[in-house]
Amino acid sequence: MNKNIARLAVTAGLTAALSFGGVMAPVTMAFAAGAPTVATEKGKVAITDEAYTDTTFKGIQIFTAKVTQDQKGDGSWDVSAAKTLSDIKWASDDVKTLVTTALKDVPGVPNVNEDAQTWAEFISTTQGSNYGETTAVDNGTVLDLIAEALEGDKTLTWTQPSNSSKGNFESLDQGYWLFVTDAPSKTGNTDVYTSPIFTIVGGSDVKVAPKKSVPTVVKKIKNDGGSDWADKADSQMGQKVEYKLTGTVASNIATFDTYHYEFSDKLSDGLTADDSSVIVKIGEKILSPNTTPGAKTGYDVSIDKATNTLTVKFADLKTAAKQANAALDGSSNVVVTYTAMLDPMKATNVTVGDTGNDNAVKLIYSNNPMGEGTGESVPDTVRDYTYALKLVKVDSVETAKKLEGVRFTIQATTPDDASSNGKFVQEKGNLGADAYEFTTNKNGEISVAGLDAGTYTVHEVEGSNPGYNTLKDFDFTIEANGLKKLEGERLDDNTDPNTLKVTARSNNPTMVTPSADGGTITLTVKNEKGSGLPLTGLNGVTFTWIAGGAVLCIGVAHLIRSRKQAEESEQE
Repeated sequence: MNKNIARLAVTAGLTAALSFGGVMAPVTMAFAAGAPTVATEKGKVAITDEAYTDTTFKGIQIFTAKVTQDQKGDGSWDVSAAKTLSDIKWASDDVKTLVTTALKDVPGVPNVNEDAQTWAEFISTTQGSNYGETTAVDNGTVLDLIAEALEGDKTLTWTQPSNSSKGNFESLDQGYWLFVTDAPSKTGNTDVYTSPIFTIVGGSDVKVAPKKSVPTVVKKIKNDGGSDWADKADSQMGQKVEYKLTGTVASNIATFDTYHYEFSDKLSDGLTADDSSVIVKIGEKILSPNTTPGAKTGYDVSIDKATNTLTVKFADLKTAAKQANAALDGSSNVVVTYTAMLDPMKATNVTVGDTGNDNAVKLIYSNNPMGEGTGESVPDTVRDYTYALKLVKVDSVETAKKLEGVRFTIQATTPDDASSNGKFVQEKGNLGADAYEFTTNKNGEISVAGLDAGTYTVHEVEGSNPGYNTLKDFDFTIEANGLKKLEGERLDDNTDPNTLKVTARSNNPTMVTPSADGGTITLTVKNEKGSGLPLTGLNGVTFTWIAGGAVLCIGVAHLIRSRKQAEESEQE
């Protein structure tokens, strides 16, 4: 009798965390103070997933047993009291075979023919202190091996939920049970599988939430001249702009044997990413790219030109983190930074103003700790804006008269990006050290797209507009008021364009009228003709020329006559 009580006290440790995932509580004395009572009614388990209500679960019994728990004076179960198990038996021969086979290489394992109680003691002792309501089953522990073996056998018959709540189990036999995800939510593809939930059924009802978290990703862009990461920015054509991707991992990542993790970043058609600029960190530790594509020691970077998608992929994030000596747990963030630009070679694909050039990232991650499969996060979007200039050259009096063939240069004098100061706008909107000369067409216009916010100086090339005064240099400024309107983590539902404010400084006789429409600013420049200075005394000048010609003729005739008379005198 005393021997049986002592053994019961040891095996009473086969209790489990009643929430989240799957661990046994420490060995306790069999009967604490109170009124211990053997449960006779069938047990109930409710697994509630508030975020993904269509997720379904399934359960399987490992051991049958008598379940004892304290009861209060009113006959209700004392939910704060531990449950104990006695008269432990295997639930079925199939379960026994799978469990004993899965644990055959664990040090100290009992003989396969030992009774169920001996095996229960071994499981409880070997699992050790890895238990609790907030603890997930770690990969490689005895409970993980048991769950993997049972989940991996497709011939077993699992118990299904009792009603449409997807995770509500009723009329369960008392004993030790395992619950796992049967089918993840059909809402998108974001749901993940829970870590195994091990619990004692019988006594007080079991109410748990699945032990999981769905990974998320946030994308940010860095605007000019600031250190803050934002949801949108504006930039010059050809300017390298910094992007940052921050991804979370599953809170139960320790349950996974390997963990596929991938950033899939879809850029708009006018953007070009620099794959050589990619840096990946966990905390302050920099992870290394693979030297061999597809290896597990690092990550692979690729750009799909057909879809303009940048991919940063880990075949196994856990191995890569270990290789870099980076601490990886359920609270870790994986951070990717890289640069991209509005590409002058893709100028026709660059969106001017409007809703900007969007850039969306999603995560693809392992979602089942007990098997294969991946899920996808909700995408996150940022936008990169750029603007266009249309300069119209007209006659100051006959404003309908457009001036063709006039050449201009445009210089960034106070750009948002300080490194661009003093550079000249080129044909495609990018900046360069040498001045590019724009020439007005038959409509008197020059157009260029790809300008950043900031101040620019317009210079008319001297002599390019015959008959008109050369314009004095003038400035215009673009302010993107809309950049400050949007706040919050996500941009997906906001497609409001930026509003632009443009001002221009007029220097006599240069007259500039600025306006803005969407992402395009228009500068109408009026030019005055050159003055025709009057010529006075024109008739007097003419008379002088006539008189002078007459005198010259008379002089010549007199000279000829004199010579002739002299010759005649000599002959006489």
